Amino acid sequence: MVVYEVDIEVAPEAVAAYRPWLSGHVQRMLALPGFVDAEVLTVREPLPADGWHALCVRYRLRDRAALDAYLHGHAARMRAEGAAAFGERFRARRRVLDASPD
Repeated sequence: MVVYEVDIEVAPEAVAAYRPWLSGHVQRMLALPGFVDAEVLTVREPLPADGWHALCVRYRLRDRAALDAYLHGHAARMRAEGAAAFGERFRARRRVLDASPD
């Protein structure tokens, strides 16, 4: 199991529109091959210093091959959706966590 985590910061004026958009985005992600489940979390600490709102989406994927397929086949398109809808009113950082034993 691989965890693909996306840390998101959203401008205060965009939060009301971003949350419903994110729900649909997560559902589209879960429809992609290899995605098992996801959870959307509100970050309480640490908060962004500039008053933005912070969220974290944790996707669980079947394995590293599924993540690689996403990164090479779908990631650019999926990331572009957020940029087209929210432009500079959101920021995202991503990381990969391996849930498999060493």
